[in-house]
Amino acid sequence: MSEMKMYCIPERFRKTENLHILFWLFKDISWAMLWKPLGIAMIVPTISVALLITWQTRKIKAELFHNLAVVFWICANAMWMLLEFSGNDEYYRKYTAIPFGIGLFFILSYYLYILPKEKRREKLLNPV
Repeated sequence: MSEMKMYCIPERFRKTENLHILFWLFKDISWAMLWKPLGIAMIVPTISVALLITWQTRKIKAELFHNLAVVFWICANAMWMLLEFSGNDEYYRKYTAIPFGIGLFFILSYYLYILPKEKRREKLLNPV
């Protein structure tokens, strides 16, 4: 049986990720319940922790690209929430596709370019 590769993230990073989930849930529950002040207030900590996670994991390409996508997803999500709260979502909601698209660009870049390149390099360094 071949040896299974392990993927580990430091515990302090996991704690930050768990805090991020809490902030994100408060933001989205506030949006769903139309609690405008709390929803708006939760944008800053949610994006800030997403940026911190992205910075902490920047040396691991898979994490970096996925976390960059998350940052742009949250930005698009927050923009959409603000547009709904202000009553301007009917026309301007389509502009949320810009940050959503940037996030998708990071994910596609990783899976279509970076990951295959890493696999080819690993295959060259460790032929079986």
